[in-house]
Amino acid sequence: MPTQIPLELPHAASLAREDLIMSPSNRLAVEAIDSWPQWRHSVLLIVGPPGSGKTHLANAWSERAGATVARPDATEASLAADDFRVVVDDADRTALSERELFGLVNAARLGGGSLLLTSRVMPQAMNVATADLRSRLAAATIAELGAPDDPLLTGVLIKLFADRQIAVSPRAVNYLVQRMERSLDAAGFLVAEIDREALATRERIGTRLLKRVLDRGTAAMRHATVASGR
Repeated sequence: MPTQIPLELPHAASLAREDLIMSPSNRLAVEAIDSWPQWRHSVLLIVGPPGSGKTHLANAWSERAGATVARPDATEASLAADDFRVVVDDADRTALSERELFGLVNAARLGGGSLLLTSRVMPQAMNVATADLRSRLAAATIAELGAPDDPLLTGVLIKLFADRQIAVSPRAVNYLVQRMERSLDAAGFLVAEIDREALATRERIGTRLLKRVLDRGTAAMRHATVASGR
């Protein structure tokens, strides 16, 4: 049977709160964003490795709080708003200057609004020259994410397949969970590749197809991760 060239249709994963799956690896962070606006501290820092779901959590809180994303040379407008709500994604490598980041953190600490930051590393490991900024980040409420565990990967894979209207068996999902890279980025990558392979070959989604995609996808995923700097 000739191989078909699959039609590439746009497919964006939802980052809404209702699509956020909770497991032991992210429970504290999910509970933290759900508890807003009753935060005990006005600055929340979510720390976790690449692919652990930081951006999804930040987006879910942004949707809940009506927050804006901090941008270089635009933080003064945020600070001018009453009870501002701001997100700084990837605070450990943000394009914001340290002066801008300090202004947001300090204003939130003084009761001017709510600030959610994400980072791959803890404050003490950030490349921050301003001692006051580092100490204020360290004083934030910190919710640490572990690498995605089996329950989270299972739930995410089931959701991603369902989004594409692909029927897969629990055995197939478990096969992937036991062999894939432990990241949510990898889950999205694999489901897209499985969908593409199944359409191209008209093959049933079983162990043979999954193994082929896993073998081929591991190198591609690593290359994409290095290229993106994540």
